[in-house]
Amino acid sequence: MFKKILIANRGEIACRVIKTARRMGIQTVAVYSDADARALHVEMADEAVNIGPAQASQSYLVIDKIIAACKATGAQAVHPGYGFLSERAAFAEALKANGIVFIGPNVHAIEAMGDKIESKKAANAAKVSTVPGYLGVIETPEQAVSIANEIGYPVMIKASAGGGGKGMRIAHSASEMAEGFARAKSEAASSFGDDRVFVEKFITNPRHIEIQVLGDKHGNVIYLGERECSIQRRNQKVIEEAPSPLLDEKTRKAMGEQAVALAKAVGYDSAGTVEFVAGQDKSFFFLEMNTRLQVEHPVTELVTGIDLVEQMIRVAAGEKLAIQQSDVQMKGWAVESRIYAEDPFRNFLPSTGRLVRYRPPAEEARAGVTVRNDTGVFEGGEISIFYDPMIAKLCTHAPDRLTAIQEMAKALDGFYIEGIQHNVPFLSAIMQNKRWQSGNISTGFIVEEFPGGFTGLAPDATVLDRLACVAAALDSADNLRKRGISGQMNGKAVKFADERVVRLGQEWVDVSLSEQAHGLVRLSIGANSHVVVSEWTPGNPVWSGTIDGEAVTVQVRRVMNGYKLAYRGIEREAHVYTRREAELVKLMPEKLPPDTSKSLLCPMPGLVVSIHVEVGQEVKAGDVLAVVEAMKMENVLKAERDATVKSVLAKKGDSLAVDALILEFN
Repeated sequence: MFKKILIANRGEIACRVIKTARRMGIQTVAVYSDADARALHVEMADEAVNIGPAQASQSYLVIDKIIAACKATGAQAVHPGYGFLSERAAFAEALKANGIVFIGPNVHAIEAMGDKIESKKAANAAKVSTVPGYLGVIETPEQAVSIANEIGYPVMIKASAGGGGKGMRIAHSASEMAEGFARAKSEAASSFGDDRVFVEKFITNPRHIEIQVLGDKHGNVIYLGERECSIQRRNQKVIEEAPSPLLDEKTRKAMGEQAVALAKAVGYDSAGTVEFVAGQDKSFFFLEMNTRLQVEHPVTELVTGIDLVEQMIRVAAGEKLAIQQSDVQMKGWAVESRIYAEDPFRNFLPSTGRLVRYRPPAEEARAGVTVRNDTGVFEGGEISIFYDPMIAKLCTHAPDRLTAIQEMAKALDGFYIEGIQHNVPFLSAIMQNKRWQSGNISTGFIVEEFPGGFTGLAPDATVLDRLACVAAALDSADNLRKRGISGQMNGKAVKFADERVVRLGQEWVDVSLSEQAHGLVRLSIGANSHVVVSEWTPGNPVWSGTIDGEAVTVQVRRVMNGYKLAYRGIEREAHVYTRREAELVKLMPEKLPPDTSKSLLCPMPGLVVSIHVEVGQEVKAGDVLAVVEAMKMENVLKAERDATVKSVLAKKGDSLAVDALILEFN
């Protein structure tokens, strides 16, 4: 077994590998860019080596720097994680040439299956059913449009070396095909150093199901069940689960055996994933094979009890698999939510900055329920523009699917992040969605369920009452502490005000308090009486307690004269007034937001890739104005109406903050 391994990656996956290596008694070496000098994976590893500037192309993607770090530290093997160099055959070859073991599949398998175009050719040769498409490299937009016209719209444009939704576009017309081709090639080059793309038919109303395979260097290959990854946004997975609510045992076995046959055909000898697109009728087609560990591997680990990172390390060291197919059993249900640094209320635009507060729910295993949080950040750390926006992967495991979903909803309620925008409210809203709970899903779920984008959920009467109860309890706790401060009211006791009005957004709720003590509030909302019990103290960002005996967790953020509450995908500002104060507040005029209709503002912190207009130019609605890159994704900014460009205030290469002025119109 290895004594020391290097992790050629960053963030949560580097931390994840370090945890398993530490449990196995293996020392670890982290590599880091200038932007990651204070990163969590650097702190966790036994040793750390700086490999260059923040840009991945000058650090994490430079093979020679990784090899030099191995030699400097005596690392015997390298785990690549996912992304970066994980599916680069040249990396595995370079390591082998230098006597360093690659903790991943052999070069032949990477070349045959890691390349999206070559993997489809191999699958066709093995008589595996594949999605119709063009498997050659496409050189020009005109060729791309011609091929798409032959296949028939809609089509999917995909980066040959891609993954994680990067370099991927759906086109429904020739014009979308031409633009999508250019954007996909650019993103592919930026993310993977390889701008090749291919085109395949996009299956309507599909489900994305993948089979986890595991092979060794002695010809043994098994499958570890499936994961469903149909909840996607812009082709990037958001929520995954294991097993799939679609599959029956017969279909699961057929998919698993097909995945194993394909893996054996290329001599696969590590952990890998064979991805399928499935119809609602349980028909399925091979999509691609990822020759690496997947982001969503924790749900497979939770339902099988098998540590995939440990198996990868043991296989790389030459050990035979100690697990046979008959040993694999899927127990219970696991759900994973990807916590991203993005603003769901602004069309999921990336958000960067300092994590002023980062308080994830506690990891635990109790009463048949497991909460797991794979993360690579810490309170006070920075989310930069240079890398993937993932903050953490929150997982729950329970005896059945509905319980796993309910436990995920509770865990998300307690996941507190301050300093940047994040998608926790959106994930919480999905957990409340009846269609998601039923398992009747497809890759179009998010577009279909949130057609106008995400604006938050509207609270029903029960949730509204709970938020009002929490707001009254917060105010009560604040006032209880204030009444204990000496020297007020010339020594006279501050009266307990029992009549309150809680404003939740634009809703007003009358509340009557009948009892108030440390940790206990009795109150009435209309004809309904409630008992609220909590040990919350002022300053704590998460309120946890019970309302009428039922556990409730609400995130609390201070705002002027009130609180911002987040619960089950619902966010509301809460202000608690006396009856007289409420009467006066209702007379106050509303402050209107500034008019930005004649400006193009940068919607997220990012780098200007290109400016497509000049001063005096007339633009039509839908014309491309600028392209801004953030977190490895290119965002095309288009004109919302016809106008004339008055001034251009940004140029290619500028690094812009959110709401920075790019253009002005007449």
